[in-house]
Amino acid sequence: MNMEELARRVKEASLKLAAADTALKNRALAAIAASLSDREEEIIRANREDLERSEREKLPAPLLKRLKFDEAKLAEAVDGINSLIGLEDPVGKTLLATELDDGLELYKVTCPIGVIGVIFESRPDALVQIATLCLKSGNGVLLKGGSEARETNRILADLIIEAAARAGVPANWAALLETRAAVNEMLQLDRYIDLVIPRGSNEFVRYIMDHSRIPVLGHADGICHCYVDEDADLEMTLRVVADAKTQYVAVCNALETLLVHERIAPALLPPLKQALEAKQVTLIGCPQTLQIIPAEPASEEDWRTEYLDYKLSIKIVGGLDEAIDHINSYGSGHTDSIITADREKAMRFMDYVDSGNVFWNCSTRFSDGFRYGFGAEVGISTGKIHSRGPVGLDGLVIYKYRLLGSGHVVDDYASRRKTFKHRKLDRSRG
Repeated sequence: MNMEELARRVKEASLKLAAADTALKNRALAAIAASLSDREEEIIRANREDLERSEREKLPAPLLKRLKFDEAKLAEAVDGINSLIGLEDPVGKTLLATELDDGLELYKVTCPIGVIGVIFESRPDALVQIATLCLKSGNGVLLKGGSEARETNRILADLIIEAAARAGVPANWAALLETRAAVNEMLQLDRYIDLVIPRGSNEFVRYIMDHSRIPVLGHADGICHCYVDEDADLEMTLRVVADAKTQYVAVCNALETLLVHERIAPALLPPLKQALEAKQVTLIGCPQTLQIIPAEPASEEDWRTEYLDYKLSIKIVGGLDEAIDHINSYGSGHTDSIITADREKAMRFMDYVDSGNVFWNCSTRFSDGFRYGFGAEVGISTGKIHSRGPVGLDGLVIYKYRLLGSGHVVDDYASRRKTFKHRKLDRSRG
């Protein structure tokens, strides 16, 4: 089957799925969770094949870490699906209800986007998250994973599609693409595909953005910052920074640049160096940093770099405003945090930093759909149109206007025989 025909079939199925009730979608999700658990050994065996082949092909260590889909990650995937079942259906919510005139009622109601093409590298768990979020939100989905995960992706896609079909979900709502050529073909099919979400490296995401005729939702970089203010608690700072940098380095919400107020730097940097070097982190510092602790000298490029590795750049700043300016100049709009005891400074930071996620006294690693209670996420958006930050169920719906009348015609209002009332109605009537 060629790419256009496949996309057409998914589009047709998506129109039926859009009208599916919550009970059907939740039954399908429960069936998928059960199938993942039942076929655990088979899934892990397939993943082991991918890992062994990728090691022979010398896949970089950060990508190998993302590729691994072991018992713990499978359990997390099942937990995510069960959490998703418990979430409110995002489809069919009435956002606005207005009586335009007697017997003429307008309702603004959420509906699925349609067909979503998701392209991701290395992470099999992403396939599970994406497919189940699309199912719950009533969207068709075309899935394209990295070739390094082909065996794992194949079994995961097969069992998800089979389990959903057994529960009564319309056939062809999801499909797995397995060739690189399919990506370029997919990016031209704006007739059938409504949104593309790429997940992967900077270069990969930028390529998708540059070559797609379809709207793209995502982010190219995850250059996340933490600013430590002069009155920050040292023990809290050490704990938060260590978590933000080392809890999992190969993800887009890991800390890459630490900004430190010049007054706290002499007290903070020596114990921070000790704590991070114990976790094998290489420190890269500005000239002022090098006067306090030994580190590799930072270049201008370091402030623009997403390491995805055990590396952290450090810059000493004169205060809050300089930190904000640095973040808005070098950041990627992903996630940035401040550590301070001063609420007013924290609020200023969160108001003025132009990012989708702004935190106070906590790790950047919290910017995640599952941790936000979204069930999971299809990706992170640093854009400002449609959806921003972790994109969960609410980011996978748009809306349509429903107008209920009884023979109303515009000419009555154009000729002033009738006038509009525009009276708000109870939204539950929608």
